Amino acid sequence: MGEIALSGQRFRRIPHPYSGQSADVESLLSDNVEPWPHLTELLQNYTADWVKDESKYGHYESVPTPVFENQIFEGPDTDVETELRLSNIRLGRYGDATDDEDPTTSGRYSGGLFSGRFSGRSTGSDAPDSTVTKASKHYGGAPLLPYEPVFNWLAARASVYGQRTPEIPTALSSSGGLKISVKIASLNFQAGLVEPWYGTICLYHREKREKLSEDFHFRCLPPEFQDEASNYPRKAVFSLEAPSPAICLLVQLEKHVTEEGGITPSIYTRKEPVHLTERDKQKLQVWAKMIPFREPFAWSILPLFDAIVTGGVGGFSSPTNSPLPPGVLGSALMETSLDSDGRLIADSKPESVSVPVLVDVPTLHRVKENYTEEMLLVEHPSGQSSMLSFQEPKRKVQKPVKATLRLEIERLGSDDHETDCISECGSFNNYSFDADSHSLGASFSGRSAQGLESTKTFHNGHQKSNSGHRDLQAGIGSSLDLRRSEFRAVEFRLGPKPEPLSQLLHLLYVYPQSVTLNRKRNLFIRLELRVDDGDIRKPPLEALYPRDADSSMQKYVHTQIDANTKTPHFHDEFKVQLPTNLSPDHHLLFTFFHVELQTKLEAPKPVVVGYAVLPLLFASQVIRLDGTLPIAKELYPNYLKDNVKDRLEYLDDGKTVFKLRSRLCSSLYPVNERIRDFFSEYDRHILRTSPWGNELMEAVNALKNVEASAMLQFLQPCLNMLLRMIGDGGETLQVAAFRSMVNIITRVQGETSDGDERNRYLVQYLDYAFDDFGGRHDPVYPGLCSVWRSLARSKAKGYRVGPVYDDVLSMAWFFLELIVKSMALEQSRTYSETLPPGEELPPLQLNDEVFKSIGQLYDCLLTEVQERGKKGLTLANKLNSSLGFFCFDLLSVIEPRQVFELVALYFSKFCGVCETTIHEYKLNFLSIICDHDLFVEMPGRDPTERNYLASMLMQELFITWDHEDPALKAKACRILVQLLCKHEYDLRYQSLDDKLYIAQRYFPLVGLILDEMPVFYALSSSEKREILVCVLHILRYLDDGSLVKSWQQNIARTRLFFKLLEECQELFEYKKAGADGLMGAMPVNEQGKGTLCYSEKLSPAVNHFLSEASRQDVRILLQVTKSSPGPQWIFPQVSPDASTFWKRVSPVSNSPSSPNQPHSLREALAQAQSAGRGAGMALKESLHPMLRQKLDLWEENLSASVMLQLLEIVAKFMDAASSQAIATDYTKLDCITSIISGFLGRSQPLPFWKAFFPVFNNLFSQYGATLMSRDNDRFLKQVAFHLLRLGVFRNESIRKRAVVGLQILIRTAFHYFQGLSRLRVLLTITLSELMSDVQVTQHRMDGSLEESGESQRLRRSLRQIAQENISTDLLRESGLPEGTLSALPDGGCEQIWSWAGVHELSNSLLKAVEAAVGHALLGPEVMTADKYATAEAYYGLARAYSNVPDLHIMWLLYLCEVHQGNQSYAEAAQCAVSVAGVVMQAIVSKGDHMWGKEHVEALRKICPMLTGASFGEAASAEIEGYGSSKLTVESAVKYLQLANKLFVQGELFHFCAEILELIIPVHKARRAYGQLSKCHTSLTSIYEAIVEQESSPIPFSDATYYRVGFYGESFGSLNGKEYVYREARDVRLGDIMRNLGNIYEPRVIEGKQSLHIIPDSRQVKPEDLHAEICYMQITSVEPVTEDDILESRRDRHSSKSVTTVSARVFNRFLYDTPFTKNGKSQGGLEDQWKRRTVLWTEGSFPALVNRLTVVKSESREFSPIENAIGMIETRTAALAGELDDNRLNEGDHPSRLQSLQRILQGSVAVQVNSGVLGVCAAFFSGEPSTRLSAQDLQELMAALMEFMAVCKKALRIHARLITEEDQEFHSQLVIGFQSLTAELSHFIPAILSGF
Repeated sequence: MGEIALSGQRFRRIPHPYSGQSADVESLLSDNVEPWPHLTELLQNYTADWVKDESKYGHYESVPTPVFENQIFEGPDTDVETELRLSNIRLGRYGDATDDEDPTTSGRYSGGLFSGRFSGRSTGSDAPDSTVTKASKHYGGAPLLPYEPVFNWLAARASVYGQRTPEIPTALSSSGGLKISVKIASLNFQAGLVEPWYGTICLYHREKREKLSEDFHFRCLPPEFQDEASNYPRKAVFSLEAPSPAICLLVQLEKHVTEEGGITPSIYTRKEPVHLTERDKQKLQVWAKMIPFREPFAWSILPLFDAIVTGGVGGFSSPTNSPLPPGVLGSALMETSLDSDGRLIADSKPESVSVPVLVDVPTLHRVKENYTEEMLLVEHPSGQSSMLSFQEPKRKVQKPVKATLRLEIERLGSDDHETDCISECGSFNNYSFDADSHSLGASFSGRSAQGLESTKTFHNGHQKSNSGHRDLQAGIGSSLDLRRSEFRAVEFRLGPKPEPLSQLLHLLYVYPQSVTLNRKRNLFIRLELRVDDGDIRKPPLEALYPRDADSSMQKYVHTQIDANTKTPHFHDEFKVQLPTNLSPDHHLLFTFFHVELQTKLEAPKPVVVGYAVLPLLFASQVIRLDGTLPIAKELYPNYLKDNVKDRLEYLDDGKTVFKLRSRLCSSLYPVNERIRDFFSEYDRHILRTSPWGNELMEAVNALKNVEASAMLQFLQPCLNMLLRMIGDGGETLQVAAFRSMVNIITRVQGETSDGDERNRYLVQYLDYAFDDFGGRHDPVYPGLCSVWRSLARSKAKGYRVGPVYDDVLSMAWFFLELIVKSMALEQSRTYSETLPPGEELPPLQLNDEVFKSIGQLYDCLLTEVQERGKKGLTLANKLNSSLGFFCFDLLSVIEPRQVFELVALYFSKFCGVCETTIHEYKLNFLSIICDHDLFVEMPGRDPTERNYLASMLMQELFITWDHEDPALKAKACRILVQLLCKHEYDLRYQSLDDKLYIAQRYFPLVGLILDEMPVFYALSSSEKREILVCVLHILRYLDDGSLVKSWQQNIARTRLFFKLLEECQELFEYKKAGADGLMGAMPVNEQGKGTLCYSEKLSPAVNHFLSEASRQDVRILLQVTKSSPGPQWIFPQVSPDASTFWKRVSPVSNSPSSPNQPHSLREALAQAQSAGRGAGMALKESLHPMLRQKLDLWEENLSASVMLQLLEIVAKFMDAASSQAIATDYTKLDCITSIISGFLGRSQPLPFWKAFFPVFNNLFSQYGATLMSRDNDRFLKQVAFHLLRLGVFRNESIRKRAVVGLQILIRTAFHYFQGLSRLRVLLTITLSELMSDVQVTQHRMDGSLEESGESQRLRRSLRQIAQENISTDLLRESGLPEGTLSALPDGGCEQIWSWAGVHELSNSLLKAVEAAVGHALLGPEVMTADKYATAEAYYGLARAYSNVPDLHIMWLLYLCEVHQGNQSYAEAAQCAVSVAGVVMQAIVSKGDHMWGKEHVEALRKICPMLTGASFGEAASAEIEGYGSSKLTVESAVKYLQLANKLFVQGELFHFCAEILELIIPVHKARRAYGQLSKCHTSLTSIYEAIVEQESSPIPFSDATYYRVGFYGESFGSLNGKEYVYREARDVRLGDIMRNLGNIYEPRVIEGKQSLHIIPDSRQVKPEDLHAEICYMQITSVEPVTEDDILESRRDRHSSKSVTTVSARVFNRFLYDTPFTKNGKSQGGLEDQWKRRTVLWTEGSFPALVNRLTVVKSESREFSPIENAIGMIETRTAALAGELDDNRLNEGDHPSRLQSLQRILQGSVAVQVNSGVLGVCAAFFSGEPSTRLSAQDLQELMAALMEFMAVCKKALRIHARLITEEDQEFHSQLVIGFQSLTAELSHFIPAILSGF
């Protein structure tokens, strides 16, 4: 298509598609039409170049869409980065991806956020602004791009109400119906191809019995005739408006007429093969060369479509009885795609076209008698019609022809046709004969065509051959005359939809039907066109189209011969080129000839039978003529005159025996009489042949009564003529022409619009045909504005203007666009000659009168909008949009400031917050005018120039956000997003200067939001996202100076600014549903809630896009290409099983076999709603996997780009504040600390973490003193928490950066606190909070627990903090300088970094983690059964957090509760004492005089574990929410009272007394006398209890102690360890053996071992134990306090000596083990040895736990003699102790007597063999006495002597104490003593002297 610039860059000329394409059209143009101005207009309309306004619908050239990369959001247990790297290594593609990978769907990781926006593109001066420069400036991509990834400018414009859409004329459209090419491949006869064959093919509608196209002529020649054959077209292209099952191909064959007496055609229908002799062949060939006449021979029909079988073109495919394969016209030809909204549309340019296929035509039927079109379809007896059952009129049996005709049929794509190769008979509408047309007369019986008909033809042209198609050769025995040209057949449209005539057509198709004769003849007809009837001998006009396309126009054409019949029938088609100006003398002359079909000396000569005449005026007054004519025997000169007609002689007495049809195709001659009258009066008006008067007015007004269908044919020329009258006519004529024009376009709009707001024919007229008379006359806009303004003002003044005013309002868009194009054409023509190349057109200078007229008209129309809008009329909304587009168009034509005046008039009319309807009008108006190409540059880029439209836009948008209608708020947000998207993708605005300019234009909107934050907060979440993504986009490209200047205004405004950024963090956080771990997971209660949308994060356009895409029934693959501004849909060729769309999963049941499985998205949503579940996740899961992956990709990139953009803004703020560019004071930096906390607390992609830590380092380097102050404790806690949390991550890159972040905190603490005390407390606190979220254990395969990977990674991160050897590598990998940790802060002068301190900090944190892991590894079952391990776990936690008083106290109280539950009151009391001690130490360290150090020491005597614990450092390092604020005297008293209560329950009254002594000073100081009274009362009862315990004859014991040793692998960490257990005093050895067996036996069994308990206390040698058995040794032990107990030979028995207060705390224990040298455990006294073992525990009992580890063990063996001496000394000491008891002084005789009697009876009774007599018998007699040394014997005798002395003394005291009742008992004791003395004297004679 040619393209010539009219002027500047606005218009382009498009050569008329139908002008100058054939010689016949040129002949029409060469005629002199000056006497007929209407013909001049008509010819100009059909031949002049079209003028298209390139800027009318906006000019938008987009950059390639961005390529989004998959963002890696790591969780604690994910390491996608490493997995992808290893995967790439395995696949051998580490590094760049291959070309066939699609980064948008492959999921591969790329280092950048998203890349490739402007790759491969340079824009002149913008070339230096490369992608690299942009990447170095910005941390990530623009958030707007992933938020609106499917932005399509056309789709965005289409969302505006009343949006204009271009209408491409049919001649330029590539989607004009269906085109099918037919090629003759071969023709084979059973008898052979021995003579020439001819034929025609056309489209035929079997139901309407009408031809749908003109005939395509072809020939098949034998080899003998090929040298004589001219090039015939071998391929025809047929066009269809729409497919239908009734459409078929009608094929007719003809041959040279049969010679009388020659070879008959029956040779081609015989069943048996026929072999012609050479003579017969020669005879046929000679006759064919001699005779030029032909006769019909055979016919057939080929069905193309059938409604029974679906899936074809337009919903139909080949029927079962069609010879066409299903793929030819079936679904394979239906190419589909999705538009930007996801809707399924027919693709005008399919990717592939079906290959041509060979089709054998069904049986060729022999023609015995000629037939007509009505005879082609008959009914079966069953009543069903059939395409293949054709009968002759007389129902004669038809014989099939033994021949095969093979066709090559192909469906053509749009690229197979050149748009400028159009048929000579283009768009054409045929209508019924108008009622006002002239009568045809009695002799011409014409009938009107039923219904409306239309024809569309194409020009015979040449087409390039398709190399991809097969070149089909002729079959054997046949030869085709081939040529490369194509024949484009006429399409005769039969539909009811008329169309304007858009091309020059002046044709008449003539169809002779039949002739009725009185005798048989061999008749044919010759046709010619004559200009007059003067002399028949004059040659006729060359106006007849030949059958041979290469031939020139002919003077004569003739029909076939119907031989030897009285009623010959003809099926020929003649196409006649009509003269430009028809006169009454133009006529068609039919000459009837008879010819003898015999060969004589020469060829037979035809004989004239008669003549028939058809005047062209008759044929031209109806679209379709069907009538009869008489046949004259002879013609006389002037035979058209009436007087001559009367003298003519006719056949059959003048009957109309000749039947014919005609079809008119003319765009010059209207059939409607009113239109012809108008043309006639227009000629008179233009030529000024007579002054115009009523005739002209009547003709103009009469156009109102012309049928819309008739007017539509000549719509464009009529409008041009009326416009000329409006432009240069008088006022009366202007008004009449204007009213008539309004009437015409209104009726055309109403009858042919198909529901569209803008009739496509009117749009095509405006956009292409109208050129304002080509500059030949004055422009039309002044007159049009004037006459319209007059009408509007008359209405405004109250005058009656009739219904025309409503019509003109409804069609205002047409007149407004007409005015603008007239102005634009004048602008172009005015400046085109003086405009330098490449310059833009200057604005058109309107004179004041015209602009005043426009302003008044505009004001009147605004008033109509206001009044009608209040009534809710649809017309108001349409008119509002029309006014918006009027201003839009004027911005490119006239001075912009003049347009601004109109815009100001608009907003002054609708100012402020209006009614919902009017406010919506304003938004539509803004959407339209702000879509202008030069919106951002009006009126100019000079800083002094104020962008009025931008200011008005932001003001109105903000007003809308305060409106009460939610729909309007959402619409305003959409307008803003779409505008910024348009700027971002616009190719013109890709340089940094352009983006900066746009950002500065929109930046005031941010100020409006900050000034009225309540308006923003009142918006919904989706609306906030829309606004915030625009705000971020503006800030991205805004210069630093403007941004800093906004921060300098005041503190409050800056805080609000960062509040907006916090909203961004919240609203754009990426939460992955179903993720595990500490971050990045969408909470379960949030998944699936919200509105029914696929994504709440992305633009509403994305949800609409996905909704449309998910409704398709074909499998789709989304691909964002680099060459298109919007996404395209590609349909891959897949297998039938894979071609169906993704089977959506039911939100109710995921089972594929569920009977309620939904088959569509709508059913899924309905089930989700009925099930009461949120449909958010159901919707997303219903998407195709590719769409769902794309949705995740967009959401990931959106979150990543937003967070990186926020980080960039924070970095700018830090730089500005550090350079003191911001004069305001921010004491806590709380404006950015919350942002930093938000960053760390949310799931972030890897690129963010890589960019974050350099900013984090700068933050603490520049503002360390501020951030480490107590005011920022909360911030520091959050930072520490999240850094520790990142240390849990599996991803090595993130963990290393977390370690570096912790080191930065440590460095800052060193610099500003000169140590790590406070930071240690802070990190311990945050670690405690973190451990509640970290999953520290995991299950093994066997169900047991083990330490989780998260815990292991956390410990590894904490160790790396103190590893100096890897510190440099960590800093380098984090993008920080190697000297970061050693760098001095601002103002610092000394480096105090200490790796030793860091190591100590690391160890303290590791202990806390280990304690937490140990506690968690127990599991609920162990914690229920094993009270010892449970208590140790809680104790370990309390000890790990000992440097934080609050945490230490918390875990101690937990431990206290555990002990109370186990009734271990002594241990619980110790916990309470420990808590009180922590509080008391903190109070004493703060200098409080309530208690002193001596009181703390008193507590340590009760709870020795307090020894060495110091909390002064922790108390001084108070952290917000933790620390000394809770360490008060009241707290200490409360826990002391709790300890007192628990000690009472444990009967440890000695401790109670000490505790009350600590409480009493507090009550004294506070003069709480009531509390003092209670304390003293308690003391009284406590001391009484102590006296009762000590006076008990049975020594009191508060507990029993057992040593337990563990040996075996199944014990785990207990293996090889010894513990001392403290149990209740009533727990015996058997009880603890049973309890411990119940605890450890399941564990041993799980380890596939058995448990054996060693009941004695012998020494255990591990090498002697069996590996498959676990051993547990349990021994009863006694607490001891003496230091020399190991050397003492005495036996340990409970005595009164251990009942003192000091003896209540034990850390040493003893047990004796008897043994003999012979291996037996027991023997005689002379062989009995004893091993004494003393154990030292880790702490003292009662302790915080029930068992303590044995840390030291010593043993000594005693010989039998030493053992015996010890036994005697033990009894002596017991009796002496009883005698020395204090009760002697107290006179407690009864209790003393009872105890004394018990001991005496056991000492002096002779019958006790194991007593002293047994010892003497064992060692003073027999063999043992000889082995003992004298010294040993002396020691034994001394012990016996002392024993007897003590017994004697005891008897004396007993005698004094007893009463008369005990005299007998005393006597027995004395007798026993005497007997014992006598017995001992045998061994020790000296004993008698002593007693």
